[in-house]
Order: sequence, then structure tokens, then C-alpha cells
Amino acid sequence: MYKYLEQRFALSEEGARTFVKGVFWTAWHYISLMLPLSFMFLFLMEYMEKLKNPNAEVHSLWIYIAIAVAIFVVMFGIYWLSYGATYDSVYLESKKRRISLAEKLRKLPLAFFGKKNLSDLTSTIMVDVSSLEMIFSHAVPELFAVIIMLIVCCIGLAFYNPYMTIALFWVVPFAAMIIVLTKKKQNAAFTGTYNSGRLVAEDIQEGLENVQEIKSYNEVESFLKELHAHAKAHEIAQLKGDVGPGVLLNGAQIVLKLGLASVLIVGSYLFAAEKLSTFDYLVYIVCASTIFSPIYLVLNNLVELAFVDVRIKRFREMDALEVQQGKTEFTPKNFDIEFQNVDFFYNTEKQVLKNVSFTAKQGEITALVGPSGSGKTTAAKLAARFWDVNQGKVLLGGEDISTIEPETLLKYFSVVFQDVVLFNTSIKDNIRIGKRDASDEEILRAAKLANCDEFVNKLPQGYDTVIGENGDTLSGGERQRISIARALLKDAPIVLLDEATASLDVENESKIQQSISELVQNKTVIIIAHRMRTIANADKVIVLEKGSVAEEGSPEELKAKGGLFTKMLALQEVSK
Repeated sequence: MYKYLEQRFALSEEGARTFVKGVFWTAWHYISLMLPLSFMFLFLMEYMEKLKNPNAEVHSLWIYIAIAVAIFVVMFGIYWLSYGATYDSVYLESKKRRISLAEKLRKLPLAFFGKKNLSDLTSTIMVDVSSLEMIFSHAVPELFAVIIMLIVCCIGLAFYNPYMTIALFWVVPFAAMIIVLTKKKQNAAFTGTYNSGRLVAEDIQEGLENVQEIKSYNEVESFLKELHAHAKAHEIAQLKGDVGPGVLLNGAQIVLKLGLASVLIVGSYLFAAEKLSTFDYLVYIVCASTIFSPIYLVLNNLVELAFVDVRIKRFREMDALEVQQGKTEFTPKNFDIEFQNVDFFYNTEKQVLKNVSFTAKQGEITALVGPSGSGKTTAAKLAARFWDVNQGKVLLGGEDISTIEPETLLKYFSVVFQDVVLFNTSIKDNIRIGKRDASDEEILRAAKLANCDEFVNKLPQGYDTVIGENGDTLSGGERQRISIARALLKDAPIVLLDEATASLDVENESKIQQSISELVQNKTVIIIAHRMRTIANADKVIVLEKGSVAEEGSPEELKAKGGLFTKMLALQEVSK
């Protein structure tokens, strides 16, 4: 049963167990709600017996008070246990689900994030989990609990009077059939609402991220037109998702109302035939007026369960994604990076690298050059296992990196890419990401080597200045220098630099190159650059063209060949 619940509701093993406990105590909570009603009926029966027979013995008032207090204590205790087994456990499971999703995302290759919109992932982690949190703390436990309560009540009342019990409950299966038999249409409606809502969220996210481009190219009207169209489609889907189930629920409620009518009709017939006492008749009328409320709650929760399925399907998709795994203990014998006949596809239709083979040796600077789209950045990311190759191998110290856990592997890498990512905190804390336990002195030394002093000393709080989301208060060159300082602080044996100095002027680029030269001694360095002066001191140049290695050798050797590398140099000289 626990395994079924884990699969059905995307729960952890502990979550499935606490779910069963929650259903158990919630069922007792609903059953306990009948105690005051039963107490009242017992009191009335004894009181009516006293009216018929003045000599009949009845319990004292203090006995009734004691029973009432006992009922209150029992109900309070059951409710306390029910609350702890549902709300507290659901919130704990929600926390685990968020952490599990975050851990899943952490282990996925970067190829996944290239296919997914940020708003899509945010909605899954925040909105979907919050919705399930609400549903599992209210709807789902109540659904099972009320079903258990109704079964208990039906069995108990059947022993009391089977005819009146049938008259009371015959409407329940018919009302449930209305909901169950239309479950497929409900799922379709909820799926439409869910997907259209995600599309609107993606549009808003895209607009916020690219507002500068949208405005500069006069695309505001076009963007808003598309956003309004998607919002209108979501509105229509929302109406379908709300109106359809609402009509079904109202229809089921109308059917349930027939239960009271049948109790009155059957009760009148039995009462006239002197087969039903006045008191019993009143008992069933009171039951008919109260018991359909929790039944209606069950039907409403059945509809909620259809919406749960849509969101749980998303979690199953996330769980099914293949993560990058490998051994967590790895000490390479050296830090040579070797590509052996590597093929790589971003998708089945676009091959980026074709039979690429080269070696970036420890203690040397290896430069990757070539036209845009030739696969330079892709090769660098494959070296750090940001993606996994489709064919061939990438070796570090002679060992296939696909067998090494990515976080273990990345301990040996310092990476600076063209697209800098900074956080909304101080400059000092942004640099400290390179080495979490670094002292302030180490941070300042790395920052100075990266030529950060020039602009940081002009800021109001210096290195303690908060730089905004992704460093939006800084220029592109300033952001890149912080990223370089972060990599220098880490001081890893392998350095990947992808257009690391692209946003710097010639003077600052020269200073950074001097700093890098001092720190790359006996390290494996892979530099990607379009500007040829950036790779002037490279020991080896790998020229990529259309995803393949076109040329390989030292800068002097390639100049002498007069091939693609020479043409690139000539074109850059002309463009100066």
C-alpha cells in the first residue's frame, strides 16, 4: 500500500506513511463529530422514556455533564492528533519535495536547462508544490477519511433500520458516478488550464528578461499582443476548468438532495404502516439533513484529485529525467584533458562536434579558436562535464569524466564564461563563491589581480557594496572582472576561460592577461577567444571549423601553414 501511495501521489516513503496516519486520524475526527449527536439522541431517548413512564430511572445531570466533558476531551485529542498527522506532516513532506526537486535540478546536465524556461522550473518548485501542499493538507486526507466515515455510518445505520438506510444512501453511488465517469474530461480541462497558465508565465518571464531588446526594436506592441492572446487563451481555459467541474458538482449535489426526499417518502410510508417510530423517523431526518454535507465534500475532493493528477504528472516527468552520476572519490594522476573522437548533438538534428580529438596538457595554455558556431564553447563545457558526449570520450588524467560525479569533478575547475552570473549581494561575497572559506585578505588579493580595485574603490561601501540582481549596477567589464577574481580565488588546477576578457578594454585586458599568466603555472588552461591577441601566449591552438578540428599546433606553426588560422589573423588585422 505504501508503495502504491508513493507512486500515486509522488510521495516519499515517510510521506506515504504519514499520509496513512493522517487519513486514519482524520477519519476518526469525522467519526467523532457524531458523538455529540449520539449523546443528544441518547439523552432524548431517556427523557422521552421518562415522559412515558414517570417512574423510569434516569441518569443524573452530573452524569450527563461528565459525559459531555469526556466527549469534548476525546474530540479535542482526536483533532489534535489529526492536525499533527495532516498539516504538520504535509508541510514537512512539502519541504522534502522542494529539496528533492532542487537536488534533482542540481544533478541534471546543462542541456536540460537549455530546453526549459526559468518560469517553468520556478512554477514546478514553487506553485505546484504549494498547490499540492494545500490539497494534501485538506482535500486528499478528507476524501479518504470521509469515505471511511460514511462506510462506518452506513453499516451502523443498516443494523438500525435497513430500509431507511437504503433510502438515505441510494443517491451516493449515482452522485459519485457523475464525477468519476467524467474524470477524463476534467483532466483535459485542468491540463489545458495548467499548460496555458505556464505559457503566460513564460511570456512574462521572457518580457522581463528581454525588456531592453523589446523596447529598442519597437517590439512592445507585438510582445503585448502575443501576451494578451495567451492571457485570453488562459482565461478561456480557466473558465472551462472551473465551469465544467462546477456544473458536475452542482449536478451531483442535486442528486444528493433526492436522498432527503426519499427519506421523507419512505419514512412516511413506514410510519403510516407503524413500522417506524416517531423518534427513529426524526433520527433519519436529522441524518439526512447533515450527512450529505461530508458526502458533497467527498465529491468536491474527487474533482480536486483530478487537478492533483495534472501536477503529479509533472513531478513524475521530473523524476524520470536522467541525472549525471559517477563516483564521488576521484584524484587524477595528472590534469591533462583529452578529447577522443568526440561527437556531440544538442538535439538529434543539430550536430555540434564531429570526431573531435585533441589534448590540453597540464602546464600549457590551449586555445580554442574558430568562427562563431564552430563548437568552441561547447568543447569547453564538455571538458567540465556540463554536458555528456554522445560518442567518444573526454578524459581527465586518463580517466573518463563520464564516470565521475559532476560536483566532484568541478572541484578541479575554475571557470569564467562570457555570460557572467552574479548575485544580489556584496562584491566580496560574490568573489568568495570561488572559495567559501576564503579570508578577506585572499579575496582582496584575487580582486587586485583581476584589476577590480580600480572601480571598487569608487563605490560607496567598497567591497561591501551590494551590486543588485546579476550585478545590474555594474558595467559588463566590471562584472567580468569580478567573475575572473572569483576564478582566481578558487585557484583550481584547471582553468576554463571562454571570452573571459571580451568586455575589457585593451589596457585592462593586458593587465588581466598578466595576472592570469602568473597563476596558470603548471595548470591546464583552455582559453576560448575571438581576439587573437588574447591567445598570443598560448602553447597550442586548436582551430575548430563546423564542429571539427581544422588545424592544430602552436601559433607560429599555424601562421606558417597559411590556413584558416592565418586567414582569421588577417581578417582581424583588417578590421582594426
